[in-house]
Amino acid sequence: MTPLVQVRDMRVAFEGREVVHGVNFHIDPGEKLALVGESGSGKTVTALSLLGLALNAEVGGSALLAGEKPDAAPTDLLKLSERQLLRVRGDDIAMIFQEPMTALNPLYTVGNQVAEVLEVKQGLSKRQAWDGAIEALAATGIPEPARRATAFPHQLSGGQRQRAMIAMALAARPRLLLADEPTTALDVTLRGQILGLLADLQRQTGMAILLITHDLNMVRRFADRVAVMEHGHLVEEGTVQQVFEQPQHPYTRKLMDSRPTRGVTEPDTAAAPVMAAKGLQVSYPVALPGMRGWFRRGAFTAVRSADFAIRPRQTLGVVGESGSGKSTLAMAALGLLKHGGDLDVVGQKWGPKAAANQGIRRQVQVVFQDPFSSLSPRMTVEEIVGEGLLVHEPHLSADERRTRVLAALDDVGMPESQFPGLLGRYPHQFSGGQRQRLAIARALIVQPRLLVLDEPTSALDVTIQKQVLKLLQRLQRDKDLAYLLITHDVEVVRAMAHDVLVMKNGEVLESGPVEQVLGQPSHDYTRALVAAAG
Repeated sequence: MTPLVQVRDMRVAFEGREVVHGVNFHIDPGEKLALVGESGSGKTVTALSLLGLALNAEVGGSALLAGEKPDAAPTDLLKLSERQLLRVRGDDIAMIFQEPMTALNPLYTVGNQVAEVLEVKQGLSKRQAWDGAIEALAATGIPEPARRATAFPHQLSGGQRQRAMIAMALAARPRLLLADEPTTALDVTLRGQILGLLADLQRQTGMAILLITHDLNMVRRFADRVAVMEHGHLVEEGTVQQVFEQPQHPYTRKLMDSRPTRGVTEPDTAAAPVMAAKGLQVSYPVALPGMRGWFRRGAFTAVRSADFAIRPRQTLGVVGESGSGKSTLAMAALGLLKHGGDLDVVGQKWGPKAAANQGIRRQVQVVFQDPFSSLSPRMTVEEIVGEGLLVHEPHLSADERRTRVLAALDDVGMPESQFPGLLGRYPHQFSGGQRQRLAIARALIVQPRLLVLDEPTSALDVTIQKQVLKLLQRLQRDKDLAYLLITHDVEVVRAMAHDVLVMKNGEVLESGPVEQVLGQPSHDYTRALVAAAG
């Protein structure tokens, strides 16, 4: 079989610094090839360079695209001008991106954005293009496609936005689809739906797919072949079965061994709960439709009657899709939302005044999902990690505060001896995993009893995720910490949690020991979550 795309000795450099080093691979017609690697491995730059989308890149080698007819000569994508590439983009090769909210234009309806592709690429009239856009949206399984076509991106859910972007990419029926982390921003069940959708569309149209990802479960379920990249080098290639069952390269084996491993300690069941909730409820005021909204406001209940208790050295996992209420529950636990029912923190209740809550706030700290967003870019490491001491222990001298900062950094595996000038550095000078360690040090420095972990590893590569989870497990053992773990990743819950709450639409559908709930789920929704985690 003649390859659809044959890449030979492809090199990509920026300002003379080479980041992709002579890679060779091919994609056959109708094939699903996964390009796997961590952030910085060069996989996305490689895919963008095929379409001339890597800004200011110096690209060498060749990438031969087979002609549409058997006797047609192949086209070298890397030698085409910008004008020539415009004819290739969409017609022959299309691309969908990781985050649809930033890839879609917020000023136009999704229908207009899909219709524009049909007008430009197929020369259809506006009426024909609009009808074609609705058909394309319907093909992706969006409910009520005619109505959704008139919606703006922000009016759709994450899964619907990704389906709209897929419709736009496939509107001109390309021969190759480049899918760059197409499900990373989605919940676990939506990931399965999008993968199934891409597989169905691939079978219907016969297109090939180049999937760019670091999610090995996704690769195992979706791809035909795998190509593994490390630091710009393609280190291994083969069928999914070959690479997963008999990985040859050390880096591939490292990736395969990066699934979270369980290493929890037994909780102190005799101790009083660090946090306990009974009938916890959180509601938001909403406007009522029609004339009723003139006189009174309604309420949307985001969390209904949640019960739980967390003791020292215990982790409670809260799982569910976006909109399930798990983040709202975490905000209530942090004393940031008004709530009904009972919520005790070390025997006290959150009060209406911030000053009265200061003692409780020291006992409950938080680690957020994205450390790059949660750490101030204008503050040094010393200022970031030591900030809590200014509030909770203002009597400390500068030297005493610095000693505590260094101790907290040492606790999270970032001693000053390994990072010269550590205290004076800024967040952008560290990797994602190191930034998350800084965020954990900031939370630990005030010696809390409980950490709220809000998706603490979902923004990290798989190998870094495993390192951070091991760190959290060690800290829990050493410091008798309790964790409230908010996540949609069932594998992380298996590795970290003692008990689990499964939430959907604000309700706790199922709760209990993690082995029971995830091993023998009694609710259909829990079974779907476990199955989607694969």
